[in-house]
Amino acid sequence: MGFSVRAASRYVPMSPRKVRLVLELVRGHPVEEALATLRFATQAAARPVSKLIASAAANAQENYGLGADELFVAEIAADGGPTQKRGRFGGRGRYKPILKRSCHVSVALREISPTELPEQAAARTE
Repeated sequence: MGFSVRAASRYVPMSPRKVRLVLELVRGHPVEEALATLRFATQAAARPVSKLIASAAANAQENYGLGADELFVAEIAADGGPTQKRGRFGGRGRYKPILKRSCHVSVALREISPTELPEQAAARTE
């Protein structure tokens, strides 16, 4: 399978480190299984990641006529976005910086080929 269906979510107001923990849960899994996993995940990052995967699946349905049951999460990544610098004053006149981090999350879905499992295809692309 040569092409992949892509979607991206930018300026997600969470640190990339926290989002990457959730991405490890769904990388290489079929889309329906990934969405079910994220529905019951307790991390706050599960909701924007779930919305992103659902958006990519909708793009595949609309543009290529592929259903969610035919796709798997081939690539998914969280890169750092801009950081807002805030702060407050601490004891003895010191300034305590507060960094409000954000990230950009991108996903690529591929069609499941009948000869290989999605986990094998994801390992081949890495």
